[in-house]
Amino acid sequence: MRLDKFLKVSRLIKRRSVAASVAETGRILVNGISAKPAKQLNVGDIIEIEYSNRTEKFEVLIVPDGNVSVQESSTLYKKAE
Repeated sequence: MRLDKFLKVSRLIKRRSVAASVAETGRILVNGISAKPAKQLNVGDIIEIEYSNRTEKFEVLIVPDGNVSVQESSTLYKKAE
């Protein structure tokens, strides 16, 4: 699944267009490397999102085939250290 779609489906970022623009500015790293919106994610990848005042790390646990429910969205990742 594409990075921008994963961020939207997992609800880490609310809109896919916002996720794509954030990735284009270089504020999202996957496994320590700046990632484009079309980057294909795999289970075990570490996503770092640089917000305005903090940086959050998440580990990908499940890469879904399509959309998931709100209740399932939090099971797609876990907070990494």
